[in-house]
Amino acid sequence: MPIDAAAKSLIDALNAQGFKSFEQMSVEEVRGAVASFTGLQATPQEVARVVNTVYPGPGGNQDLRIYIPQAPAPLPVVVYFHGGGFVAGGLSVVDEPCRALADDAGVIVVAATYRLAPEHKFPAATDDAFAALKWVAKNIQQYGGDGSRIVVMGDSAGGNLAAVTALRARDENGPDIRAQILIYPVIDSTAKLPSRAEFKDGYLITAAGLDWFWAHYLASPEDAQNPLASPSKAASLAGLPPALVLSTEYEVARDEGEAYGKQLAAAGVDTQAIRFDGLIHGVYWMSGAVPRSKELHDAIVKFLGR
Repeated sequence: MPIDAAAKSLIDALNAQGFKSFEQMSVEEVRGAVASFTGLQATPQEVARVVNTVYPGPGGNQDLRIYIPQAPAPLPVVVYFHGGGFVAGGLSVVDEPCRALADDAGVIVVAATYRLAPEHKFPAATDDAFAALKWVAKNIQQYGGDGSRIVVMGDSAGGNLAAVTALRARDENGPDIRAQILIYPVIDSTAKLPSRAEFKDGYLITAAGLDWFWAHYLASPEDAQNPLASPSKAASLAGLPPALVLSTEYEVARDEGEAYGKQLAAAGVDTQAIRFDGLIHGVYWMSGAVPRSKELHDAIVKFLGR
């Protein structure tokens, strides 16, 4: 279908402002651009309680933020890893979607930071993400959470980290995960699928921009074959928790995320895959600028209701 009118208006406005493609920016410029997505979001909802704390990662303490809704404990828990191409992003830019998810799904949302590239290349981010999951499983009860009902979730690079964390939990003695939610995940830096060419220019993130992010994250070309960087390379996906895989039509990484959903299903994993026609990468962070962002939110809330 045609690109969503609000998404097109946003892209046109960014172009008119001279917004450069990510591969044309410095690392600090990229971080600033990603942080500016807060300006595209709806007014953040109130939640009953927000706790800022840290978890001990392999490279030292990392920040996390716990969103607790007004609902009877113990509550299910969503551990959320933000996107930003492994290079950018943080707690501020996911504050609004985390609040909405906590309230509307009646779950505790734990947004976890992780070390960013290029200062900290692979496997730093995935080591931190797995450490965050283990901290949550051990400690969330004191915040009213149920450590036996944990879902991992992430968007873009965070979707990669959620998928990899699910693999590590299966292969490294837990914690047990009930489900995984992957929002337009970037899965494989070597993917040569049609969407890489079809949407290589003009839809917020270009093919060259995606390559730029991977080049900053991976420590060597060989890392691209490592399942902890590219979960589609795992010897088996059997035994992973149920998955919700969301993709958007107008985006360069669309096909690799959808292919991973098919891999999961072929391995016997209960998988629901939804493509949002007309929408673009990053839309989950655009609740104020692109009203159809709510469609992704609603699909996640419905999935968690299972």
